[in-house]
Amino acid sequence: MERIPFGINGLDQMFGGGLVRRSICAMIGTYGTGKTTFALQFIYEGLRRGEKVIYFSLEEREDRIYDVMADRRFRIDKYRNESLFVIKLDPGDFNLSINSIKKDLPDMITTIGATRVVIDPVSLFEGLYDDPSERRREMFHFIELLRDLDANFLLTSETSTTDAYASKYGLIEYLSDTVVVLRYIRPEDFTEVHMSIEVVKMRRSNHSREIKPYEILQDRVNVYNEASVF
Repeated sequence: MERIPFGINGLDQMFGGGLVRRSICAMIGTYGTGKTTFALQFIYEGLRRGEKVIYFSLEEREDRIYDVMADRRFRIDKYRNESLFVIKLDPGDFNLSINSIKKDLPDMITTIGATRVVIDPVSLFEGLYDDPSERRREMFHFIELLRDLDANFLLTSETSTTDAYASKYGLIEYLSDTVVVLRYIRPEDFTEVHMSIEVVKMRRSNHSREIKPYEILQDRVNVYNEASVF
């Protein structure tokens, strides 16, 4: 089975060597857990391997994403608008967002030839639908559109306010092939807050079911595959 390295050694080991080719990965976490940082690492790994990548941002402006990548010491100048494309979608404009994702997005990915695509965060797109049944139907159709494309997708999502293991709307984890949960672990003595990562689900592949600590440094993310958070 062909694997797509995520670009973070400890995490790729948890995946059994990387993501399964042409799969959809959901990364779920609360604020401050580093969802965007993981997504940028995923994108940069693709650039290093000569792939074309697209980063769809529903929150930050394009220049802000480029600045964050530069701050993380990613050498992106030679990739910009050649193999790296950062595109801002405005979730405040309902019609624009829906049309862009349903019509323009698949054509754009195919035309560019992108093999890695990030949508950050997909929960803002989900939030465009007030009716739960409509949201479920539209998200199912959206995921089916992605499955027809020759690319790997990483979708970030906020967590539910009541469940640290569930996405904001409790939907994307059922539609995705792989689900990764990022969360804080606070000891009872409150001496130090730890961040942990867990691969909750991975279709068509064995994967680690252990909870591992991780650390976000300036130029990389370390997932400590040999360590334990407890």
